[in-house]
Amino acid sequence: MGFKDHFSGHAADYTRYRPTYSPELFAWLAQQAPTHTLVWDCATGNGQAALGLAAHFDAVIATDASDNQIATAHVHPRVRYAVAPAENSGIAAGSVDLITVGQALHWFDFPAFYAEAARVLKPGGVLAAWSYGLMQVSPAVDAAVWRLYEPITGPYWPPERRYVEEQYRSLPFPLDEIAAPAFAMEAEWRLAQLNGYLGTWSAVQRYRKERGVDPLALIADELAAAWGSEQSSRRVRWPLFMRVGRCEAAGRA
Repeated sequence: MGFKDHFSGHAADYTRYRPTYSPELFAWLAQQAPTHTLVWDCATGNGQAALGLAAHFDAVIATDASDNQIATAHVHPRVRYAVAPAENSGIAAGSVDLITVGQALHWFDFPAFYAEAARVLKPGGVLAAWSYGLMQVSPAVDAAVWRLYEPITGPYWPPERRYVEEQYRSLPFPLDEIAAPAFAMEAEWRLAQLNGYLGTWSAVQRYRKERGVDPLALIADELAAAWGSEQSSRRVRWPLFMRVGRCEAAGRA
């Protein structure tokens, strides 16, 4: 299964509009790791998780199969970026304390990736993967966003999206699982920022390409009425759905 690239064409917007994770998430993940020498942030995108991890680990290797995403990633002295697929990282065997995969595991070749994870992890190393679905703002805003998500762009979502909709519960995860606390992303946004974020959805991008029109225009009036003044800010919240596990038989060459 080759790399399924749904985001390189709008990597700059992805960097600008995607929400960021809470510091508490990375602090908890660091507590699960056997040591704090090296973490691999796989499918790093613009590096948002890599930056949070850098506060807790000596070094971060952040990889993505998209060179466009890596080109727009945020620079940090403890983060080394590289273009590499999830299934073939090029990382030394038995060298990694923690692997993180934010909103990307559902795109991977599962058997090949899990074999690579077992190869690079130290004994007792941890793999943590998470996803997030639709944001929560208010009943009226959420209804407008749902109309964009399902009735309008529903046929344009890749089939792997079902794993996100099922909150990663149905996704294969062959590790000794660790129960994780509830985490969420939060942001204070204006309407323009929400529209920018919605424009990064892969289904919106595909709809635009195939139909030559912008599906955001179909909910623009409803969304604006639900939001209120364009200059007003609202709290936007995305609950995270996590799978975390320890790989005891790790570090195989």
